[in-house]
Amino acid sequence: MAEVTKDAILAALGEVRIDGNGQDVVSLGMISGVVVRDGNVGFAIEVDAAEGATAEPLRKACEAAVAGVSDVLSVTAVLTAERQAQRSINAPDQRALSNAEPRHTASSQNTPPTSSQGIPGIDAILAVASGKGGVGKSTTAVNLAVAMAAGGARVGLLDCDVYGPSIPRLMRLSGKPETFGDSQLLPMENYGVKCMSMGFLVEEDTPMIWRGPMVMSALEQMMRDVRWGELDILVCDLPPGTGDAQLTMAQRVPLTGAVVVSTPQDIALLDVRRGIAMFEKVDVPVFGIIENMSYFACPHCNERSDIFSHGGAREIAAKLSVSFLGEIPLATEICETSDAGEPIVLARPQSPHAAAYRGIAQQVLQLCRTAQESAGRQAPNIVMM
Repeated sequence: MAEVTKDAILAALGEVRIDGNGQDVVSLGMISGVVVRDGNVGFAIEVDAAEGATAEPLRKACEAAVAGVSDVLSVTAVLTAERQAQRSINAPDQRALSNAEPRHTASSQNTPPTSSQGIPGIDAILAVASGKGGVGKSTTAVNLAVAMAAGGARVGLLDCDVYGPSIPRLMRLSGKPETFGDSQLLPMENYGVKCMSMGFLVEEDTPMIWRGPMVMSALEQMMRDVRWGELDILVCDLPPGTGDAQLTMAQRVPLTGAVVVSTPQDIALLDVRRGIAMFEKVDVPVFGIIENMSYFACPHCNERSDIFSHGGAREIAAKLSVSFLGEIPLATEICETSDAGEPIVLARPQSPHAAAYRGIAQQVLQLCRTAQESAGRQAPNIVMM
């Protein structure tokens, strides 16, 4: 297979015009963030913020143009509405793309949702969040997802951290996702969990220099343009903080609930307050707090040390009237198995660390079921083994 070049992608996009005066999306400066990896292509289309909701036909046309390039295997185009576009694209006489092949023709269908809409086939959507980085959130999300799958649930895992995706390594997945039909990606799978991550589409050391709206559009497409199939739960590993990705998930996806991961020290708990307040403002139930790196038990003498203090997450949970879901110790075994891409719940299932993850996973599944029943939806009857 010949190498796909950025120049070839831009040349194809140069054939997509937005009016009858010969102006195309490349010459108008609307294309940015082009990434090419092993035949998989991603890029952003900058449009006027006022036209973002009606620009879906243009996005589809650009994807179709690039899909026609020799040796291109998959295409992911995202819309960003951050700057004033040089040309309008939503006037009736401009939406029919001129001077293009029929495969480039856009339709007004599949407009991105502007409000929270469910994802067909997915019963519950869980956000795993943290107020700050470095608290072990992704490791927690992976072990919860794998524990749920080992207990018989149909589980998906979405890596929402576009800037620093870690799910591919933690789940020992590499390569690129296959495509289904014209536009859907098939999630990759390991340990019985279906996974999707930006890390499958770009090299591990490639910086994602994308603005907020580009990230939001990419997240929506990874949720809605992926063929997840029937899932009991989709676990979403959010990036740390309370930025664009978190708001996109909270406002555009019907989250069943969220769990917040923190370490015990005060500086981390301050950010927990902010994270919980954000979810409350957008009406997402907070199922509870998990205290990670709660304590350290020496593997040689079994002496316990509270390196980062202890019990802070339990105290803040009580103050904020949310549940305390459990504590995970700081352990070399968790670090070693995570780096090896073997979640500890499978690598060392008899360990107390694995038991702690399984206990939290069981609680979360029950909370999801209760929330679904409260919303009048039939929930899956899942029993953790």
